Amino acid sequence: MEKRRYYVSVQAKTIVPNQGDAPYELEIDATIDEKHRLERIFREIDNYDEATGVQAAFLPSFTSSSQEKSLELYNGYDYFLKQAYAMIYELGTEETRAHISQMKILK
Repeated sequence: MEKRRYYVSVQAKTIVPNQGDAPYELEIDATIDEKHRLERIFREIDNYDEATGVQAAFLPSFTSSSQEKSLELYNGYDYFLKQAYAMIYELGTEETRAHISQMKILK
């Protein structure tokens, strides 16, 4: 499959084909399948983000079960965030890889 350049914002969880379509932090060269995989990872991050917000709104923060649930949600969010950065690093331009390396988010 042919790769093309995409402009990625992890903060906004967007992947756009044209540089001026949306603000971005990173650039990748990916096939359409790789782009779709990264979009699925972003959706997982959103799911954990939403679950954390719902949990904070409805569970008392002082119970041990709510603390365990918070840790579980954080661990899931962190896992998928690292997956996103690992994939972006793999597909990234030289500048993108250098930026991610400086972040020290990947081991």
